Amino acid sequence: MTSRLETLIDQGTGREPADIVLKGGRFFDLVTGEIVASDIAICRDRIVGTCGSYKGKEEIDISGRLVVPGFIDTHLHIESSLVTPHEFDRCVLPYGVTTAICDPHEIANVIGTEGIRFFLDSSLETIMDIRVQLSSCVPATHLETAGADLPIEKLLPFRDHPKVIGLAEFMNFPGVIHKDPVCLAKLDAFYGDHIDGHAPLLRGNDLNGYLSAGIRTEHECTTAEEALEKIRKGMHILVREGSVSKDLHALMPIITERLSPFLALCTDDRNPLDIAEQGHLDYMIRTAIANGIEPLAIYRAASISAARAFGLRDRGLVAPGWRADLVVIDSLRNCKAEMVFSAGRKVTDELFATRKPVAPVGLDSVKARPVEAAHFVVPATQGETSVIGVLPGKIITEHRRYELPSFGNETGIDLDRDIIKVAVIERHGKNGNHANGFVQGFGLKKGAIASTVGHDSHNICVVGVDEEDMALAANRLGEIHGGFVVVEGGKVTGEIALPIAGLMSLEPYETVRDTLHHLRKAAYALGTTLQEPFLQVAFLPLPVIPHLKISDMGLVDVDKFMLIG
Repeated sequence: MTSRLETLIDQGTGREPADIVLKGGRFFDLVTGEIVASDIAICRDRIVGTCGSYKGKEEIDISGRLVVPGFIDTHLHIESSLVTPHEFDRCVLPYGVTTAICDPHEIANVIGTEGIRFFLDSSLETIMDIRVQLSSCVPATHLETAGADLPIEKLLPFRDHPKVIGLAEFMNFPGVIHKDPVCLAKLDAFYGDHIDGHAPLLRGNDLNGYLSAGIRTEHECTTAEEALEKIRKGMHILVREGSVSKDLHALMPIITERLSPFLALCTDDRNPLDIAEQGHLDYMIRTAIANGIEPLAIYRAASISAARAFGLRDRGLVAPGWRADLVVIDSLRNCKAEMVFSAGRKVTDELFATRKPVAPVGLDSVKARPVEAAHFVVPATQGETSVIGVLPGKIITEHRRYELPSFGNETGIDLDRDIIKVAVIERHGKNGNHANGFVQGFGLKKGAIASTVGHDSHNICVVGVDEEDMALAANRLGEIHGGFVVVEGGKVTGEIALPIAGLMSLEPYETVRDTLHHLRKAAYALGTTLQEPFLQVAFLPLPVIPHLKISDMGLVDVDKFMLIG
């Protein structure tokens, strides 16, 4: 009986016909930058022949087309696509994303290890190669009330799973700098393995200390200057373009052939509506080239450089012996995927039908107490009031201060300055906390928007002009077991149910996409000027305070008051 290795060799040498041969096309050589006319021979899950002519058991004519390696999304939270890993697979793989490195941080913050296990079980069934990094910060910081707590003892049992790469984004960078024992225990356990970073605006000696803990990748750079410092200090920069965080244009100065070995691409958080309207990593590639970036630089970042950054040594090139993750595109500039191969399998609807389902989890995770309009009253105060300043296209926000109007014993909103109310309501059944505050930059003139997607603890977040509408929106989330709700004039005008941990739908991605289209219209009817109002609501609870020094972080206690900047 011929062994697998013998078969690979025989088909590679041409002694036997290859399983599949792509005939008449060209491929983009990411080593030399050349476009090479050649057949591409595939045996099982491997490329076995290039730079020549091959016979195949199945031959596919790709004349006039170009072949590039499959794209690798190096950092994302599949939960933010609002669909299950199976539906994400079906949604994104046809765009050429053959590998996705995910952090199940969101579901882990709601239901803990059960959520991580759900993702690992799903990753064994998907057609694309989903790799998992173990969520390092659950809860993300001591400032939050999450649904779970994952010390190192709960992570170690997953360490040797075949789909696990290492430790996911280490968000608690102050904890690293100040040697928090819980942080150090996790870093020490994974020291020498891959540890993903998350350190927005961290520079200088504090960055040096952070990197000394063994952290090697970073997706939070928002300026080329910040990215260059981190590259100089040995970090691999993941250029991000998601539905809210859009850093591609700001980081284009570093996307060069010289720096491309130290770059990769990621989406972090991207919803099905944006994927349908724009694409995924293919959108980033098209946008970069349209803005003057050399194709070799951006295609390297999308594949071989990404693979090397995360130790995936078998993919990222069109070359013999490499994993047959291939995308047949019309041109380098357009980057329109016309055919995709994942581990040597042509991606079709029939291929997706071969996957085994994985039972949903976290279907009863919304345990918030009912609220009334009176719960959203903010007592009148003297002087200035803290206001969260939204920055469109970014998840970081600003801490602003304004004198707001008073109405009797209450502090009111100021529509002329676009300042409305925001509230966070604990929904895990832990302590029933409720915090009110103000936000500027949503553009709402009426109604309310509420969400159980509230990074990173995923409590209920509500923004609104009218307290009655805010209460209705928050309570409706409990009735539908989580999701997004839009309320106007005492009526629900749009909603989507996300019953899997209050984060993901049970429906096909097409249904989610269409529902999001309606939701966006309902939100725009309230006057919002934000392109992605729902994800912007979701990111408001982040306790990220860039205007404070790291040493000041301990001064903030959101269990007592709400200060999000």
